[in-house]
Amino acid sequence: MLQEYLENAMSKAVYEKLDDGSYSGKIPVCPGVIAFGKTLYECQRELCSVLEGWMIVKLRHADQLPVINGIDLNPKRERIYA
Repeated sequence: MLQEYLENAMSKAVYEKLDDGSYSGKIPVCPGVIAFGKTLYECQRELCSVLEGWMIVKLRHADQLPVINGIDLNPKRERIYA
């Protein structure tokens, strides 16, 4: 399921060619996930690496991850009724 989440998140990536000919990429649904590369391919690889690190940090700190294409990696919290 993690791989599927990564693939779906990467499908949401937006790339821009910069004035110097290099590329920037970001995944708008994943705030803070941004990368740069000399080529589009290099940028894509770096963006995937940044996304993986971002997910690890989010999961370690129990931060909410965005639900992407119906994939929800957030832990299900039990409701406690008083």
